[in-house]
Amino acid sequence: MCICLTYSYSLNLQISSSTLPANLYFAPNWLLPSLNVTNPILSINVCAELCHSRENPLKTAKMKVKDMSFKEGQEFKVRVRPDDNCNSFALNIGHDPENIAMHFNPRFDQNIIICNSLSGGSWGEEQREGSFPFARGEECKFYINFNNEQFYIKLPDGTMMNFPNRLGEVKYKFFDVSGDARIVGMKIK
Repeated sequence: MCICLTYSYSLNLQISSSTLPANLYFAPNWLLPSLNVTNPILSINVCAELCHSRENPLKTAKMKVKDMSFKEGQEFKVRVRPDDNCNSFALNIGHDPENIAMHFNPRFDQNIIICNSLSGGSWGEEQREGSFPFARGEECKFYINFNNEQFYIKLPDGTMMNFPNRLGEVKYKFFDVSGDARIVGMKIK
C-alpha cells in the first residue's frame, strides 16, 4: 500500500538580475531540500509529492517543477545525493508527464545510465551509457545543455554523453525527479 502526500506552491518572483538567487524551500524542510534557482523567473509552480510505503516510509520521493523555462543554449546544473541504498533515480525534462524529451535514469543495480524519451505517452528506444560515475551516498553534480537536435550531459567525472532531442523543441518547462536520491540543488544559467 502506498500513501501519497502532495504539496503544491505557486510563487511569483520578481527577479531583476540573472545572478540574484531565489531560494525555494519546501516545508517542512526535512521532507525535501531547497532549490537554488538563479535565472529570472516570473512564475514558478512547484508540486512535490512524497510517496510513503509501509516497508520503507521515505523510500520514494518525487519532485515536479512546472513553468520553469529551460531553453536552448542554457546550462542546467543538477546536484544530487543518491541514497546509501539507491537502486535508481530518474530526471525528466520535457513539456509534461506524457511528453518527456529526456528521461535520464542512472541504475545502480546495473551500473548503467538509461536515457529515453516519451512522446504522447509512448516510450522511444532506450539508449544505454556504459560510463557510470555515480556512487551511492555521495553527492555529485552533472550539467545538461541542449539544442533542437541533441542533449549534452556532462557526467560527474567529466565524461560527456549525448542523447537525441527526439521532440525537437528548443524550450522545455517541465522538470521531474523521482527515485532513491535527493536533489541538493539546481541552477539554470
